[in-house]
Amino acid sequence: MGLERKMFRGMFAPGEVVQLRQMCFTPGRVFQPGKYIVGELPDAAFDMGLVERLPPVKGNSAEIQYTENPPETES
Repeated sequence: MGLERKMFRGMFAPGEVVQLRQMCFTPGRVFQPGKYIVGELPDAAFDMGLVERLPPVKGNSAEIQYTENPPETES
C-alpha cells in the first residue's frame, strides 16, 4: 500500500511558483506539466497531489559575478 500525500492550496503562498508534475484536467481547461503560480491552478491539482514545491535556489545572489559589462557605479 502506497502512502498518500494530502495537500491543499493553503500550504503554499498565494504568489509562490510551484511545479505541476502531470496533466490536470478540469471541465474548462487542461493544465500541462510545468511551473505555475499557485493562484493559476485549480484546487483539484492540489487535492490530487499533482503539485510540489520547487527546490530552493542554491547559492547566494550576492555571489553571482557579472560576466559581461558590470553595472557602473557613480562616484
